[in-house]
Amino acid sequence: MSGGLGRIGVVTFPGSLDDRDARRAIRAAGGEAVALWHRDRELHGVDAVVLPGGFSYGDYLRCGAIARFSPIMESVLTGARTGMPVLGICNGFQVLCESHLLPGALTRNDHLHFVCRDQRLRIENAETSWTTDYTAGQEITVPVKNIDGGYVADERTLDALEAEGRVVARYLDWNPNGSRRDIAGITNQTGNVVGLMPHAEHAVDALTGPTTDGLGVFTSALRTLVGSS
Repeated sequence: MSGGLGRIGVVTFPGSLDDRDARRAIRAAGGEAVALWHRDRELHGVDAVVLPGGFSYGDYLRCGAIARFSPIMESVLTGARTGMPVLGICNGFQVLCESHLLPGALTRNDHLHFVCRDQRLRIENAETSWTTDYTAGQEITVPVKNIDGGYVADERTLDALEAEGRVVARYLDWNPNGSRRDIAGITNQTGNVVGLMPHAEHAVDALTGPTTDGLGVFTSALRTLVGSS
């Protein structure tokens, strides 16, 4: 780590909605939240990066497709490929897929409506940089809110994700968007890059969220950073 606290940067794109919430979640976990602007060409010494939810560039073309070419993404890609923890939440997950840091794509919900609800999940992989404070099989509840949240990939890719243990979280009770195999989040092969459709940053404080179950995502990253320092 670069300092006493884990410095986690949160990128703001035009149209980001949850960047402040992500920074608040990082602070609640005990980390230092650093605001990053999409036109920045460097990461200003952060130890990890969060790509937040929202509608970057108005979701024109495809969700996340324009944000993928923002100047800061070159540094995010380099960091991710050299082991830096990177988390994409909702729109951020879409950006990670468009950037080819994660396989597959996020498409329009199968019922063609925006969904916003508290969602039960099962943590499938508790060994990524963002999930070590959970246990495999643990059930949590965090909000989900999206209209383009359906995770899709070809059968070969889906089989590989399952076989390699790269499904991070799965929807329980009800699949809110038609994601293949109830997938709510995935990771890359090294476990430092995670895409999560539900909003962990909205479940870190009992006063404002349904639970505090999402806090573990951010404490996990801080624990990972301490372990690597």
